[in-house]
Amino acid sequence: MFRSILLLPVLVMICSTSGRAWAQETAAERFHTLLDDEWDRTMRESPTWASALGDLRFNDRWPDMSGEALEASHAADRRALDRLHAIPIDELSPTDRINYRLFEREYELKVEAFPFRWWLIPLNQRGGIQDAGSTADSLRFDRVRHYEDWLARMRAFPVYMDQTLALMREGAEAGIMHPQIILARIPAQIRRQIVDDPEQHLFYKPFRSFPDDIADKDRQRLRNAARQVIAEQIVPAYRKMLTFFEDEYQPAGLEQVGVWQLPRGDELYRLRCRQFTTTDLTPQEIHEIGLSEVARIRAEMEKIVEEVGFEGTFAEFLDMLRTDPKFYYDDPNELLEAYQAVCKKIDPQLVKLFRKLPRIPYGVEAIPQHIAPDTTTAYYRPPAADGTRAGTYFVNLFRPEVRPKYEIEVLSVHEAVPGHHLQIALAMELDDLPEFRRYGGYTAFIEGWALYSEGLGGELGLYRDPYSRFGQLTYEMWRAVRLVVDTGIHESRWTRQQAIDFFAENTAKTLHDIENEIDRYIAWPGQALAYKIGQLRIQELRMRAEQELGEAFDIREFHDIVLRNGAVTLGVLEDQVDAWLEEKLR
Repeated sequence: MFRSILLLPVLVMICSTSGRAWAQETAAERFHTLLDDEWDRTMRESPTWASALGDLRFNDRWPDMSGEALEASHAADRRALDRLHAIPIDELSPTDRINYRLFEREYELKVEAFPFRWWLIPLNQRGGIQDAGSTADSLRFDRVRHYEDWLARMRAFPVYMDQTLALMREGAEAGIMHPQIILARIPAQIRRQIVDDPEQHLFYKPFRSFPDDIADKDRQRLRNAARQVIAEQIVPAYRKMLTFFEDEYQPAGLEQVGVWQLPRGDELYRLRCRQFTTTDLTPQEIHEIGLSEVARIRAEMEKIVEEVGFEGTFAEFLDMLRTDPKFYYDDPNELLEAYQAVCKKIDPQLVKLFRKLPRIPYGVEAIPQHIAPDTTTAYYRPPAADGTRAGTYFVNLFRPEVRPKYEIEVLSVHEAVPGHHLQIALAMELDDLPEFRRYGGYTAFIEGWALYSEGLGGELGLYRDPYSRFGQLTYEMWRAVRLVVDTGIHESRWTRQQAIDFFAENTAKTLHDIENEIDRYIAWPGQALAYKIGQLRIQELRMRAEQELGEAFDIREFHDIVLRNGAVTLGVLEDQVDAWLEEKLR
């Protein structure tokens, strides 16, 4: 009683002082405090991402996937929006007004999406807890402490697994899960984690080599501990997962494809269209844009068929590209060397189109073998925020006989430079941007830029061979097809086979790639729409600038304007280009 009475005035004084301090801060100070607080929470709630960025404060833990933690995060998102809306936007600088708009949009979408409970689907064929050991590939291991942190994560893994399985069980009961065609790919991925020899496990990979300054006694101690944890905790957790997956989860999978089957699935898909395209386009509008682009690109492709003198139908030409051995390598090492050679060819040409290039380099590596059969042709991993890891362009060497030579140039432009690496690395080097913009972004901009970059290949000295030009058109067609099949599957209730057939009729992609791609769209509704929508907007802005500036148009200056603020929504990008044009035309 005495302690409570004594502390009450103190607490009142502290709260009053805090309130006065908040009121006395400028709008900018309050805004940046909010951004700092929310970034810190993001890192705390996403510890593996934090570690990959070089923030090691949470290096010994996994995300908390419990229902309580997810609800708490949702409540915190709502409080963050309340704090944001208490800040008068008209008192902020022009730069912070952009930050405000982007932060507000991000959090409003998170709050709007939460009731759909997509988080009850915590994995798919392209990633999830069945591949958790690969987390180590993006982490630092140059001190004993880093290995100790990884061991702590390993010891915490059974709890992480139990939380994930609980979400999946709840999802199955609610009918919020993937179709069986997607789930069928996952048991083999789980089985790869059930090994007799702990040293063959993905989780053991960091312990296979150590920096020279780590003592032998520490190496042996860490290796012994890793073998024990893998044998006693990691492998049993995966055995539990496999039993649950095959006995309970997979049989409950949806029989048809399309998010329309989920509770309020049509609403969810419209939300994801807005989220990924950063526009208010409806699924039907996107579908029509896709059909128009397919027709336009098809006409360009048929011109090349005529140019090379092929005698036969368009379908026969595509079949020839898919089956003629001259378009493929037999040896995966030769395929990797071809990718590396193209990148070396592109790098010195970039100064023709760009004034500013990123300081941090990138490398070309093979996609890890354990995921290569079920993933896409290539992908990009950004560099570490602290500069300790370069960017990485990963290429798929699984079955090189289905990886055509004519797509190497266009794929490298997209994933490396001037596509993902150039854009993302430059954004990470923008020290004046808040962290949520430097390390986050918007798919429509990021992927739209990479697809736009494919069109720059000719200006960089690529696509000299007609088949390489056809490869570039095939990749553009691929993204146009996405607009049609993604909306077809999730809005118009297409079957998987309908989507595969439409894809195969219009591109030279191999059937293996097509099936992987269609399954990606099934499992990740809406994401694939961002590429073409983003590219079209950037192309429109360039055409507007060329028309309005005439001979004064400088492609290098235009690219600087597009890239100088990192990844933004398409609406913000258009505002930035319009402001630049207005200034140039004064």
